[in-house]
Amino acid sequence: MRITAALTETRGAPFALASLELDDPRPGEVLVRMVSSGVCHTDLIIRDQWYPVPLPAVLGHEGAGVVEAVGDGVGYVGPGDHVVLTFNSCGGCRMCDAGRPAYCDGFFGCNFGGARPDGSSPLRRTAGGDVHGVFFGQSAFATHALANERNVVKVDRDAPLELLGPLGCGVQTGAGAVLNSLDPPAGSSIAVFGTGAVGMSAVMAAVIAGCSTIVAIDLNERRLELAGELGATQVINAAAGDPVERLRELTGGLGADYTLDTTAIPSVLRQAVDALANGGTCGVIGAAALGTEVSLDMTTLLFGRSVRGIVEGDSVPRRFIPMLADFHRRGRFPFDRLIRTYAFEDINQAVEDSEKGNTLKPVLTFG
Repeated sequence: MRITAALTETRGAPFALASLELDDPRPGEVLVRMVSSGVCHTDLIIRDQWYPVPLPAVLGHEGAGVVEAVGDGVGYVGPGDHVVLTFNSCGGCRMCDAGRPAYCDGFFGCNFGGARPDGSSPLRRTAGGDVHGVFFGQSAFATHALANERNVVKVDRDAPLELLGPLGCGVQTGAGAVLNSLDPPAGSSIAVFGTGAVGMSAVMAAVIAGCSTIVAIDLNERRLELAGELGATQVINAAAGDPVERLRELTGGLGADYTLDTTAIPSVLRQAVDALANGGTCGVIGAAALGTEVSLDMTTLLFGRSVRGIVEGDSVPRRFIPMLADFHRRGRFPFDRLIRTYAFEDINQAVEDSEKGNTLKPVLTFG
């Protein structure tokens, strides 16, 4: 079928709308008419080739829409079902078997390879020539997308599809880092470095977890103000002084029980580790360019402190995404306050607003 997609032709180039041909669903695949798609930081670093995803490609990995057709063997969803698209996984490796699909041994190939396992792409130019697809098992910057049954999550038909796309990656990552990965007990303290959409999602999740001290750290006063409205008990503008010292003041000199770095900036990650109390844990979420290194004080780590990487909030999407949608429905997780919607054809404006910090979470809508 013919679709319209936002094509990434070359490194750093603006997204360009193009008419492409999309395959019919093969066994195990699901054809989805897109209603919305979030724009994630990962889409932009792939555009800029921080990771070696082959181009030209159709990116986008926070899709939400309605199932139009399914391939042979698909039983989980059918035409008319409302779905959120999330990360893909192989379903057969040791990590998938252990219920940890975010750490699938084939994660890179499933999400960044630009092709199906057999090397084919479901996308072609109408005038001829392949385009790399199946980005995160979906390539959601398009009017229609082919997903895999494994990375489709069914949601209630009354759920707002125009908002739900970011639950597939960015919001899931921030909230899951708190609720799944760190799992802080009620009454504990947590500091979130960086208050973009991922960091804000972590702040809201910390409220749900019952953390008594929730500190948001950023350079942007407007974002810090919003973090306070969403549940941060204290905010720190890192431009006003050493955030590590300020955090220790706020925690009686001990440091935070948990910290999260969402920035992928080595100096900030060092602050997040240095700000830990004895026995504390720092979660690393931000995606840095390949080869980025950080320096840590090894003596600091000896006192029971730990650092752990987190992908997709350690989530099992079919359980976690509906749970977040339910939290939102009940008013406990107002992630809609992060979102600004844009018409699909305004994708480059959405990207510009995101990169300038004017929009926390752009979401493209398809008429």
